[in-house]
Amino acid sequence: MAEKLPEHPDFLWHNPDPKPSYDAVIVGGGGHGLATAYYLASQHGMTNIAILERGWLAGGNMARNTTIIRSNYLWDESAAIYEHSLKLWEGLPEELEYDFLFSQRGVMNLAHTLQDVRESQRRVNANVLNGVDAEFLDPQQVKELCPIINIGDDIRYPVMGATYQPRAGIAKHDHVAWAFARKCDELGVDIIQNCEVTGFIKDGNRVVGVETSRGRINAGKVALAAAGHSSVLADLAGFRLPISSHPLQALVSELFEPVHPTVVMSNHVHVYVSQAHKGELVMGAGIDAYNGYGQRGAFHVVEEQLAAACELFPIFSRAHLLRTWGGIVDTTFDASPIVSTTPIDELYVNCGWGTGGFKGTPASGYTFAHTIATGEAHPLNAPFALDRFETGHLIDEHGAAAVAH
Repeated sequence: MAEKLPEHPDFLWHNPDPKPSYDAVIVGGGGHGLATAYYLASQHGMTNIAILERGWLAGGNMARNTTIIRSNYLWDESAAIYEHSLKLWEGLPEELEYDFLFSQRGVMNLAHTLQDVRESQRRVNANVLNGVDAEFLDPQQVKELCPIINIGDDIRYPVMGATYQPRAGIAKHDHVAWAFARKCDELGVDIIQNCEVTGFIKDGNRVVGVETSRGRINAGKVALAAAGHSSVLADLAGFRLPISSHPLQALVSELFEPVHPTVVMSNHVHVYVSQAHKGELVMGAGIDAYNGYGQRGAFHVVEEQLAAACELFPIFSRAHLLRTWGGIVDTTFDASPIVSTTPIDELYVNCGWGTGGFKGTPASGYTFAHTIATGEAHPLNAPFALDRFETGHLIDEHGAAAVAH
């Protein structure tokens, strides 16, 4: 009997040429674009859809993040959409019929000062009121949960406690993209790679199609889900987005036996660490300060996050850095996303997720699909409308998003 070939992403979906027209075109073939197409097809019956990706599928931030999933945000609006996302994550492996290694190993956010402790306890209390699993740990409980962490009082910023969300965790990002892509393909969605949008075709104030590197494509609706390049596309369409794009770096070590059982994040020394399924230590820190569209960053950011990691986890000083990479994150003034209609009729935008886009993937797609299909916001994404920057109804999550994740 011939040996069965292992499943490979190239076998999971077709690569068709674009059709002349679609009911909806989604610009951006990352996690949010794929999830949006999936929910449009599975929940709203829209199957004449194209996903346009200028490069390769999920080659942007979806393949360049550190895969952390959590919902312990401070404000009601944020907690609601991220908790909905986490609940979707919990059912997606079965729904998508794909094991993308979703691991609910918990996430700790460390507190290093009295102010950190007060803010952490406030967030835990807010989470509990919103039905989000959360608790505050003292230093000894932190040590019991993650034995390799240094809780001594002779370091710059001693560990004074931590918030902990047991249901949080990680998933394998590229497998998530492949899972959504396969289901989209089964539902009749066209996934078109190497197809860059170069302009928008409008009839008055209504978008009716897009110009691409592979020709004109007519569309009843157009949805932008292009993360760091959203502002460029908005400019082409004729409106401005209140976002700025920054490089965001991460890195991995060589492979190790299991030593790091949970996810640990620290805003104060600015590093976050998890151990991937194969054994490499995955680390990240904050965004590079400058604006840019390059998928790389400055060396000093890597240097500082490694110093912070070795301070919290002394045994990491023996590890070797294997590789680094960068994504392009789009940040808003209030560190919260935009999932909304736009000033252009039938043009919709999903952007501004900053450093938290991966964890929001399912809820982002779920609510964005509702907005596209109905023309009205879902209750979960209604607070994240574009016009909040005019009305002043901001959702300031800088405290929860101060460290990239």
